[in-house]
Amino acid sequence: MVLVSKHGSGGGEDDAAVDFWGNPVDKSKTGGWLAAGLILGTELSERICVMGISMNLVTYLVGELHLTSAKSATIVTNFLGALNLLGLLGGFLADARLGRYLTVATFASITAVGVILLTLATTIPGMRPPHCDDSTRQLHQCIEANGGQLAMLYAALYTIALGGGGIKSNVSGFGSDQFDTNDPKEEKAMIFFFNRFYFAISIGSLFAVIVLVYVQDKVGRGWGYGISGGTMVIAVIVLLCGTTFYRFKKPRGSPLTVIWRVVLLAWKKRSLPHPAHPSFLNDYQNAKVPYTYRFKCLDKAAIIDEYATTDPNNPWIVSTVTEIEEVKMVFKLIPIWSTGILFWTIYSQMTTFTVEQASFMERRVGSFEIPPGSMSAFLFIAILLVTSLNEKLFIPIARKLTHNVQGLTSLQRIGIGLVFSIFGMVAAGAVEKERKASAVGQSTRISAFWLIPQFFLVGAGEAFAYVGQLEFFIREAPEQMKSMSTGLFLSTLSMGFFVSSLLVTIVDKVTNKRWLRSNLNKGHLSYFYWLLAVLGLLNFFFFLLLARKHQYKDQHYVSSKDNNEELKISNDMVALEMEGPISMKAAET
Repeated sequence: MVLVSKHGSGGGEDDAAVDFWGNPVDKSKTGGWLAAGLILGTELSERICVMGISMNLVTYLVGELHLTSAKSATIVTNFLGALNLLGLLGGFLADARLGRYLTVATFASITAVGVILLTLATTIPGMRPPHCDDSTRQLHQCIEANGGQLAMLYAALYTIALGGGGIKSNVSGFGSDQFDTNDPKEEKAMIFFFNRFYFAISIGSLFAVIVLVYVQDKVGRGWGYGISGGTMVIAVIVLLCGTTFYRFKKPRGSPLTVIWRVVLLAWKKRSLPHPAHPSFLNDYQNAKVPYTYRFKCLDKAAIIDEYATTDPNNPWIVSTVTEIEEVKMVFKLIPIWSTGILFWTIYSQMTTFTVEQASFMERRVGSFEIPPGSMSAFLFIAILLVTSLNEKLFIPIARKLTHNVQGLTSLQRIGIGLVFSIFGMVAAGAVEKERKASAVGQSTRISAFWLIPQFFLVGAGEAFAYVGQLEFFIREAPEQMKSMSTGLFLSTLSMGFFVSSLLVTIVDKVTNKRWLRSNLNKGHLSYFYWLLAVLGLLNFFFFLLLARKHQYKDQHYVSSKDNNEELKISNDMVALEMEGPISMKAAET
């Protein structure tokens, strides 16, 4: 008779948090909101840097370096895409070797170096081509920046992208490490952590759009980027000063190696029959993650064949049930990951076509004219407002109605965000139709403040979807792969931008350039918005189908082939006792 006890979802003593000296944590002296707040400061500074650069970089590339609009847009898009994709690298390094603390500190320092390089690249006279006046510009005779002048700019941008990716994929996971999910009080605090995390970075975005963009345009690029660099340096110092207050979790090896090894072994053993019962799989009795029947083809990696009997501890010969179940967890994230791409495709319109809409609308308030790009401030205001209402109103109400400490689950948040984005595109199409009718009729231009509904709806959607996706990927990933799973989430942002570019290209070709034109008054941008709304609706139905089938990590089901019944295993009560080779019964704690 063998007793199989539950160690938690990918947990166990190896996953327990320790203090800076490697001792078990003292909750009264480490972790909690003080530690999480110091960590949040790093992401706040990163967002100030990135948003302050990306929201206004095009004007520098076109106005000062004399690059074409298309080339300038490509540079910015590639920068943002690389920033989010490099989150996978940062997550891999944290999980495999460095741990989240060292990774955040290292990559934050890299970001600071990158912003300092950017400051130099935009202030040194030799890094820019000769000045070009308006008359020369109209004749398209301005001298473009050469490769040598662009080299330092590229080096700075991709240094920032490297550093920002490493921060993004780890700072939220490191912050959540400061709360013990086995403590009901700290579990409740961690739920609010994700809201406050996004509230903080939205504050940083709003500051960048309103203050830094103004400083860059009116005072000088050097001052604007210099403030960003100084902010990042201060954030690194604050992060390091809080070292003794943090709770740390040790890295457990390369997650990519585990995934590759399990898949490879399952393929090599694909011709072997499945065992009569999962208990015959390697290390089933000591599994730290309850066995599941999903992706059963991977179970073959844990079959003990003639080679495994000679060297049962060699992970390249036979995998353990724990390793297989952790890989299954990652594979379970992929479908939900795919549904997030279209949300960020819709979101990307807020920084492209919506800003272009604003340039064709009335933006004067008295004698002051609002720059088109500054209209995106309403997007961040909406995010801040909804994030605050989430914490103070929506979640407490949902908690009372559902009797669930989370109030809204991560998948429910994502679903709400998808719905908001659909209505945002419907509103955008309606406003564009009215704007074009007004312009074609040569009547008074309608106010740019009519764009607020689409900014608000998409911003509200982001407040739900971003927090929901972030929480989903962090909570549902195995501990060994938590940072890398955050990088996987960030890749949805990158894919959203790339899919937006692809969709624009396809629509432009299919409609023979009739929908999307530089002069919006001669195009049909409203049709493009409504196309996105339809695609968003189809994506939402697909999401609902996947969400209904998803099992959260803290609820596992073990199926019995003998009686086709399912035994639910909760976090609070687990013990499986096996008598004989196949029979099973639940042992109460």
